[in-house]
Parts: sequence; structure tokens; C-alpha cells
Amino acid sequence: MIKELLIELKKSCFSVLPIYLLVLILMLFKVITLTGYEVLSFSLATIFLIIGISLFNYGAEHAMTPIGRMVGKGLTKQGKVFILLIVVFIFGFLITIAEPDLSVLATQTESVFNKYLLIFSIGAAVGFFLLLSILKILKKINLIRILSVLYMFAFAMVALLAYQGKENMVALCFDGGGVTTGPMTVPFLMSLGAGIALILAQKSEKDASFGFIAFSSIGPVIVMLLLSLFSKKMDGYTLPDYSVSDNFFLSYIECVWHKVKEVGLSIALLFTCYLIIDLIFLRSGKKKILYMVNGLIFAYMGLVLFLAAVDATYIGIGFKIGSELANSNQALIIIIAFIIGALTVLAEPAIKILISQVEEMTNGLVKRRSLLVALAVGVGVAISLAFIRIMFKFSILYIIIPGYLICFVLAFFVPKIYTAIAFDAGGVASGPLTSSFILPMALGLCSVCAPDDILSYGFGIVSLVALSPLLSIEILGVFSVFNNKRKVNSTLKKVLKEEDKIIISFGD
Repeated sequence: MIKELLIELKKSCFSVLPIYLLVLILMLFKVITLTGYEVLSFSLATIFLIIGISLFNYGAEHAMTPIGRMVGKGLTKQGKVFILLIVVFIFGFLITIAEPDLSVLATQTESVFNKYLLIFSIGAAVGFFLLLSILKILKKINLIRILSVLYMFAFAMVALLAYQGKENMVALCFDGGGVTTGPMTVPFLMSLGAGIALILAQKSEKDASFGFIAFSSIGPVIVMLLLSLFSKKMDGYTLPDYSVSDNFFLSYIECVWHKVKEVGLSIALLFTCYLIIDLIFLRSGKKKILYMVNGLIFAYMGLVLFLAAVDATYIGIGFKIGSELANSNQALIIIIAFIIGALTVLAEPAIKILISQVEEMTNGLVKRRSLLVALAVGVGVAISLAFIRIMFKFSILYIIIPGYLICFVLAFFVPKIYTAIAFDAGGVASGPLTSSFILPMALGLCSVCAPDDILSYGFGIVSLVALSPLLSIEILGVFSVFNNKRKVNSTLKKVLKEEDKIIISFGD
């Protein structure tokens, strides 16, 4: 166990320290200004962040991933499909309403939506759309066909919002899809899909286990668009208090206490549901249950430390960096945005889980390094575009409409496995650091560049982060197709050349 934890700690250091060092470099070259106390707070928060990610990754591997796989595989193998549908809906609903990322967004947008109405509506949407994921596997329906219909429906509602004069709500609505698939939901949903597909899908259907996260992302977008259609027109938005506390330890302890209750609810709901299902249907035995309890404890401690560090310091530092970057050269802002976006992907806990699951489910067809590079580049470009949008004040529709159009066009030319992974990766990439570090940074930039319309331009960055992996991974798929064709042509030429030699030799 200790050896595994040390390995995770080493990985977390390589993931988080580049972001920390980049902030110090920006301060050293006087691009941003941080007080000595802010640097100390940021340093301490980074240490807790690293420890938190290490503990969470270890716990997720030993608890949430096995739970999802056992529930999906066990109920499906027993032929209890109706029970499976009910259980998946309940799991989807409970885990979503307890998702820390969703709570952060709901708190930041209380002036726009009722907090509890938003949380419970999104929870129900995720539960319902997970049922579609299972029906997709059962009926062997093409993932892209369903998603294309859902996105067409979403953009039809966007048109209605524009007609009502509520276009400034669109960016926030698309952000809702990104924050729903956070550190609690991703490990469970990916392993649940893998478990169900293992029984229902054929070996040739490598993409069958993917799609659960994609559906869990589009569902909240549709719900928030529906809520916006029936809400009053918003002409203003009040920024929350993003100042860094003068007492890091007091602030951190308060955040820890808050997260102990919040994350504890998530873990308790997940484990209680699993325990009931296990006692009635699976009966896996005490040994396995204790094994998973041990993993859940580590995941719990890790998430508390991680999210408390983000809330105590990273949100405030992110907002300050964004507001101070507004005074820099525009080209420099875009470059910094790209670097921060690329590095943030490396620090997201759920990214590691996605990459491991993808490599396992595709039997090494999709390489870990290629996928990570594609995600990093994609998110870096997304953050840059978001900052450009804030500086030049244009609608998010100019990016997301052509972006999704390109995604669906590329889907016809790349292997299905790449498209399935791409849509799941979109939900995974927009994790805790995106909503709690990158989003405040964008709001900080917007508070200087477009203070009168923060709702239109400050939000939307999470949705662009969610869109970017779709494009980058499908482009990776295009390169894969061309590379395979090149290898086939090269092999064919060699074969023909050898045949010519044989024929010549025979003639002699």
C-alpha cells in the first residue's frame, strides 16, 4: 500500500508542480503581483493539493472503480435489466446532487438560478440520461446518432433563448454540462459502463462502454437551457468574494470542515446504495466490502484535502491572476492562457482515471501518451479562445456551433472508438481545477475587460474546455487513420516488390 501511495505521490508532484512554478515565474517577471502571504498560502495549498490528488487516485482505483464495475457487471449478468435501470437512475441522481463541482457552480450562480432547484434538476437529468446510455448498449444504437439529436435539440433551445433576448445565459448553461462530471462521478460512471458493456456488448464493439459521461454532460445543458427559457431575463451578475483570506490555516480548516460534510455525503450515498445492492443481489462478501471501504476512506480524505486547498487559496489566486493579466499584452495573455490550460489538465484527478480506463478498454489501441498530449493541447487552445472571447467581447456561439459541427462531421471519418472516447473526455477534462481555478481566472479577466456583462463573457470557459477534447481526440483519430493507411500501403508495396523479384527469378 505504501509503495502504491508513493507512486501516486510522485505522479501528483509531476502534475501539480508545473502550475505552481508557472505562477511563480509570472510573479518573478512581474506579469502578476502576489504578496508574500499569498505566495505562502499558495505554496501550502499546493502541498495539500498534491497529497489530496495522491490519496484520491489511490482510493478511486481501489473503491469507486470496482464498485461501478461490480454493479454494472453483476446486475447485467443476472439478467436484472429493469433493476439495473432503477439502480443506475438512483446512483446517477444521488452522486450528482452530491458532486462538489456542481455545488460550486450553483453557489456562484444563485443570483441566476435557485441553488437547490438547479442541483436537483441536474441530478434528475443525469439519472435519466444514464438510462439512455444503457439503452444504447442494449439496442446497439450508434452513439453519434443519439448525441447529434440531443445537441440539435439543445441548439434549438439556444435559438429560442436568443429570440427571447436571453443569449447571455447560453455560456452559463453550457458550463453546467462540464461541472457535472467531476471527481466523484467519473470513476463510477466509467467503470459502470465498462461492467455493463462487458456482458451486453460483443468483443468487436470496443466503443460500447463509452458514452455514459457524454450523456451525463449533455443532460445538464438541456436542463439549464429549459430553466433559462422559463426564467426572468438577467441584466446583471454579482461576483462572489474571491479575496484570499489573511489567515490561511483558519481558512483551510473552515474549508476542510465544509468539505468533510459535503464530500462525506457523496461517499455515504455511494456506499449506502452499493451496500444495499450488494446485500440483495451481488453478495460479494465481507472481504471485498472491507477492501472497498478502505479505498473509499482514502478517496474521501484525498477529495477533502484537494477541494479544501482549491477553495481556500486557488480560487482567490486564480481570480487575482486573471484580473492582473488584463493589464498585460494581449499576445502574452493568450500564450499564458494556453500554458495554464495545458498544465491544468495534468492536475485533474479524473483525467488519470479516464486515460487508464481508455488504455485498458482499447487493449492499448489508444496510447496513454497520445491521449494525454491531445487533451493538454486541446484544453490549452480552449482556454486561449475563452480569453480571446473575453478581450474582444464576442458571443460563445461563434465557437461552440462550428466546434460541435466539426465534431459531428469528423465522426463520419474516424474510428468509432475515438469518437466515443472524445465525447466522454469532454466531461472529464472540465474537473475541479477548471471550475475552481480557471473559471475564477476568466472572471477576474472579465471583471476588468467587460465588467458590465460578466454573465455573457466571464462564463463559458468550462464549456470550451469540455468541447476541446472532442476536437483534439477526433483529430488524433484522423491521424491514426492516415497512419494506418500509410502502413498498409507501405506493406503492400513491399509485398508487390517481393512478388516481382520472385517472378523475375522464375523467368530466369
